[in-house]
Amino acid sequence: MRLRRKAGDPVDETTEATETATDETGHDAHDGPYDVDELPEDGVDRLDLGSLLVAPLADRELRVQVDEQSGAVRAVLLATDDGALELRAFAAPRHGDLWSEVRPQIAADAARRGGTATEREGRFGTELVCEVRMTRPDGQTGTQTTRVIGVNGPRWLLRATFLGEPARDPEAAAEWESAITRVAVRRGAHAMPVGEQLPLTLPEGAEPRAVPTS
Repeated sequence: MRLRRKAGDPVDETTEATETATDETGHDAHDGPYDVDELPEDGVDRLDLGSLLVAPLADRELRVQVDEQSGAVRAVLLATDDGALELRAFAAPRHGDLWSEVRPQIAADAARRGGTATEREGRFGTELVCEVRMTRPDGQTGTQTTRVIGVNGPRWLLRATFLGEPARDPEAAAEWESAITRVAVRRGAHAMPVGEQLPLTLPEGAEPRAVPTS
């Protein structure tokens, strides 16, 4: 499924110079991503995809990543020809820091594939920049760079992965990062194993255009 539109007014990210409210991850507590039960009346038009409510971003296509075998929606992407932002949400414990537990797993996977994973501090706290050697469709080898951000919420973890240009140049990715601040996560009250991905759905009547999973 694809959707292209001009985004509305930008999120107001102004903070008082004398006092800044931050949550346990260190980013502005008045910024998103939000729990759906705490979503402010900000006038942002978000597309309801089940566990994720995502606002389209100007000049980016909104796509869904579909598992070709099962037909299940696996991720939501905002994409251009130069890069993409992939969004997924996972069940997390009521208390704790699941992102700190997940980062070593991502780093180990990068190492297993012959790559590297470097921690850096960013807008949302500690994130990972992974570089893995890959073979392109034309047979040439290259390096795939991904930048992975995790945000702990109430019983959920939002994982945002930058691909392409916004991963290679984090300092120039502010507009991409603003898309994360507009996301809302719907955890649901049902019990789920910690680390299991929260289900994604398509709006009624939507026809998906499959984007193969990586």
